[in-house]
Amino acid sequence: MPNDEHLALLRQGTAIWNEWRTRALDISPDLSDADLGHANLSGANFRETFLIRANLREADLSYADLRRAQLHQADLRQADLRRADLSGGFHNDANFSRANLSGADLRGARLGRADLSGANLHTARLDFADLDSANLSGANLSDTDLSGANLRGANLVRAELSGTLLFQTNLCEADLSEALLHETIFTNTNLNNTLGLSECKHLGPSSIDFRTLSRSKDLPIPFFRGCGLPDSLIDYLPSLSGDAIQFYSCFISYSTKDAVFVEQLHEDLQEKGVRCWFAPHDLRIGAKTWDAIDEAIRLREKLLVVLSEGSIASDWVEDEVNKAYAEERERKETVLFPIRIDDAVMTTPEPWACKLRDQRNIGDFRQWQEPAEYQKSLDRLLRDLRTNAAS
Repeated sequence: MPNDEHLALLRQGTAIWNEWRTRALDISPDLSDADLGHANLSGANFRETFLIRANLREADLSYADLRRAQLHQADLRQADLRRADLSGGFHNDANFSRANLSGADLRGARLGRADLSGANLHTARLDFADLDSANLSGANLSDTDLSGANLRGANLVRAELSGTLLFQTNLCEADLSEALLHETIFTNTNLNNTLGLSECKHLGPSSIDFRTLSRSKDLPIPFFRGCGLPDSLIDYLPSLSGDAIQFYSCFISYSTKDAVFVEQLHEDLQEKGVRCWFAPHDLRIGAKTWDAIDEAIRLREKLLVVLSEGSIASDWVEDEVNKAYAEERERKETVLFPIRIDDAVMTTPEPWACKLRDQRNIGDFRQWQEPAEYQKSLDRLLRDLRTNAAS
């Protein structure tokens, strides 16, 4: 329940309330559970005030001072908070966790370091709001306008961003890990230093305009694919922004017994910008398996063959290696890139594997389960997959 004395003062008007606040600096007013719906509280000083679960629906709070205010679970639907100061301090953040700010007008509001975790900001206006380092984890920002907003260093982990407008939004060092995207609009937004893009959850396609693509370099391929960009465009994004393509594209040939290693390698290569393909994830439903693989090898610049006890015993891998030799003869360039994850290729009597062992330098991933050694091997592979134009 609210403090009756504090509530009575507020009901006398903003001027009387603010005059009392200047004299009572040592008091933290308690307006918890107060019904202030539709009230005109423009310019009121609510600094360090307890407004927990208060009803402020459609209230006019424009230009109000709400620094370090406690608004946990408050009802602020349709409230006018234009240019209000709702920022937090380094040790005492403004608390709007689980508050209902649906449809609220927060244009130009100051929300730096505020706690908005789990808050409902559906259809809110946050254009040009300052949300520097704000905690928006798990917040509902669907259909929200964040044009020109400053979200530098903001926590957007698991935030709902479906239909959200991100036009010229500052997302530098903002963390979007597991954020939910669907019809999210990225317009003229620099994503270079945005965190967690690989971990975004895509519930459907999103829109990324050319200006965003040209300003953002080396973004993770899974993010582009999740947004619905076709591989044919992803492959040539570097050239669209005036950069040379850094790595050759490749098809990975392997035994299904080595699927755990290959899935990790596939993910890490894509993360580094290598356009790579392998059968389990990328075959179209209904495609004739061998025809599809044959086409994939032909269209990709390199064949990365994973040599192991399982793959050396595989007729499929042998056929793919022979196909790569044929491509080399036709293209008159190196296509085959062998790597090994055990010692089988060094001891096998299999003729095709012996030929490979005798004629090619084989990358060593035998210690792939050791993170430091795996990284060294990956770095060497990336060096060898780098195009001449980018080296």
